[in-house]
Amino acid sequence: MKTMSATFRNVALGVLGVLWLSGASDAAEVRVMISGGLTAAYQALVPEFEKATGNKVLTAFGPSMGTTTNAIPVRLERGEPADVLIMVGYALNDLASKGKVVAGSQVDLTRSPIGIAVKSGAPKPDISSVDAVKRALLAAKTIAYSDSASGVYVSTEMFDKLGIAEIMKDKARKIPATPVGEIIAHGEAELGFQQISELKPVKGIDIVGPLPNELQKITIFSAGIATGSKEPEAGRALINFLASPAAREAIIASGMEPIPAGGAK
Repeated sequence: MKTMSATFRNVALGVLGVLWLSGASDAAEVRVMISGGLTAAYQALVPEFEKATGNKVLTAFGPSMGTTTNAIPVRLERGEPADVLIMVGYALNDLASKGKVVAGSQVDLTRSPIGIAVKSGAPKPDISSVDAVKRALLAAKTIAYSDSASGVYVSTEMFDKLGIAEIMKDKARKIPATPVGEIIAHGEAELGFQQISELKPVKGIDIVGPLPNELQKITIFSAGIATGSKEPEAGRALINFLASPAAREAIIASGMEPIPAGGAK
């Protein structure tokens, strides 16, 4: 989302002013690690946060889980600095249990559904029912899914639920780090599964739609303060903004549902 309405900008600045007056008083550098699901909304909102507070937000992108070099848990293990972590909720809680997140600082920000995409111009399969999704999967020659929350669900639960897990082993593959939409856009797979918010920014694909309710798995994206943060108050101000009504428009536009929250603790 490249532009925002004047109304949204004014509301954002007003809310940020209140947040900042109740938090830190000096400009700071806030280091954020964020996974793909919330990226589109985050990139639209961060400039408003920086403008209102004078803070500079430094961002590192990577999946919420996995063993790739840019995965958030891997970044933390090798000692990369962070103030705010924004990622799949259960993965954030796992880091909290390991002492990587300040206890009680977690805030649930959004709900994110899984969608299916095809290459732009390709026929869109019927995915209106469980049986229709099964037929589409059986008909496709190649299928791609992410190495994060949506892909874990698709590969370990959904295929089993549809009774096609063995068949999928030969034609479905996990895509580490790279957005699944890019694989679809390049013609390397016919069907792609990922959070709709991660599919929407990718050019060269058409989003067929969300999974039907009977197969859908909603992922919660959450934020928390990293243990050892050098700017915890500025980090809390950022989290509070992302959880505020001022962020609602950008979150909805990105394909996610905002979760009202009381702010970072």
